[in-house]
Amino acid sequence: MNSLVIVAGLVLAFATAVFTTPYVRRLALNVGMLDATGERRMHDQPKPRIGGIAVYLGFAFALFSALGYLINTHHVDDVGKVHDIVNSIVGLIFGGTLILMVGIWDDVMGMSPRVKLLAQGVVASISMLYGFNIAFVQNPFHHGEIIYLPLYISIPVTLLWYLGMMNAINFIDGLDGLLSGLTAIAGMFLLIINLSQGHPEIALILAALVGGALGFLPFNYNPAKIILGDSGALFIGYVFATVSILGASKVAFTISLLVPLVLLGLPVLDTAAAIVRRTAAGRKIYEADRGHFHHQLIFRFGLNVRQAVLLIYALCIALGVVALFLSGGVGTLKLA
Repeated sequence: MNSLVIVAGLVLAFATAVFTTPYVRRLALNVGMLDATGERRMHDQPKPRIGGIAVYLGFAFALFSALGYLINTHHVDDVGKVHDIVNSIVGLIFGGTLILMVGIWDDVMGMSPRVKLLAQGVVASISMLYGFNIAFVQNPFHHGEIIYLPLYISIPVTLLWYLGMMNAINFIDGLDGLLSGLTAIAGMFLLIINLSQGHPEIALILAALVGGALGFLPFNYNPAKIILGDSGALFIGYVFATVSILGASKVAFTISLLVPLVLLGLPVLDTAAAIVRRTAAGRKIYEADRGHFHHQLIFRFGLNVRQAVLLIYALCIALGVVALFLSGGVGTLKLA
């Protein structure tokens, strides 16, 4: 797979998201899919939600187009490799479609936290049928030694990874342009890392995600014309969780799972802090509040929304640089 396919995937996802976002916004306005104002909300007027549909459309259209090109032009000669790429992309889009539907249902109809968590678990379980599971790690005390995880460990670990990643991403989506920008930044760093490790098929998936997020960002940046909603946040969290598992399946190193944790360190730490904060206060961990990191930047430190978002962008870029070093540096990009 050459670099042109990856670049084309990013551009196609970007163009599709740019084209479809206004139509998704119009749909939300016409049928009343609006995010209401409230104590926890950071906007003073209701805003169209379900913006995740536009990111999803860009992502899926780019990947299906790239997949058709790779197969029909015999760009990938190894039959086994073709099968792996098809399985990964089809499985990822199928799981992404399911979690998008969960998010849309929550955006439109509302869903209790327990039911939403159960639905996320079902989607994660279906994804495992496509081979998206954490099956082995490297022994941190013996270099090169691989520890294979039995199913009774592999399944709950994978399930926890999916649930943790999806909900961490969902929690951070609290300011205009925050999650879409973080997705583009973190996705680009992961793209570079996977190219450096010789995984162009994973880089292609990330290129589609980055393109979709970048195409949506102009409509989502403060003051936002449309927001991602749970449909977008859950979908993005699902894709990040899956590509991390795909990377770990190709290089059996614990570092393969550590890198995305570092890159997405802000939402992960913010989620952990929220759990501790709410538990200490005797509240349920899923009860919303304004104690998140991005809220504190505004209410405690006096930043406006754009300043807070740009600062978090900068922190994410810094974490991306750290992740590059952890992964062994960029090195020579392997595209074949």
